[in-house]
Amino acid sequence: MIGIDAEWGLSMRLDSTYRYPWNMTLGAIRDKKLLEKVGAQMGEQSKRIGVHFNFAPVLDINTNPKNPIIGFRSFGENKENVAESALALMKGYQSLNLLATGKHFPGHGDTEIDSHAALPTINFSKERLNDVELYPYKKLFDEGLASVMVAHLNVPSLEPRENIPSSVSHNIITDVLKMQLQFKGLIFTDALNMKAAKNFRDPGQIDLEAFLGWK
Repeated sequence: MIGIDAEWGLSMRLDSTYRYPWNMTLGAIRDKKLLEKVGAQMGEQSKRIGVHFNFAPVLDINTNPKNPIIGFRSFGENKENVAESALALMKGYQSLNLLATGKHFPGHGDTEIDSHAALPTINFSKERLNDVELYPYKKLFDEGLASVMVAHLNVPSLEPRENIPSSVSHNIITDVLKMQLQFKGLIFTDALNMKAAKNFRDPGQIDLEAFLGWK
């Protein structure tokens, strides 16, 4: 099966293809049926080149203006709007059998560090995470989201061991995502060559840690 990062269409990775607006622009559209049509167009174009998974929509809530990596990739700072916008795109993708992937679990919106460069810390309580960051995931799970991508984040309230990336955390992947939230779909990890993961374990070892986190 073939997957691609195509948050704003195939042009995120491939030239000479359609480019759609960034999520921040799409999130400002009130008629979510239009977003569903955008998702269906992305689905049709992805099917033409043999892609099965789109690593989108982004479910991160843009609550930190200093965030160096999410920003315009988020639908906005309001959790309800993020959930509604992402759900519309998801329905559009999946109506054309392009499988959607919600990311970056459990929520990369309120960070000041890019996980491509280092391990960001999310210093929120379980209650706050459940109310805000996890809100869009719960809404999309109820509507049949096919898969989830787990981020490389340090989340002390969910993983008490120091500097364990969420992408390899049994507490976060199994206990929260699979057991608490009852997610039954496919689980991806974000790229394991990103420094937030690569600095934790050597190649090969980090891959094993990720599989163990999903047991």
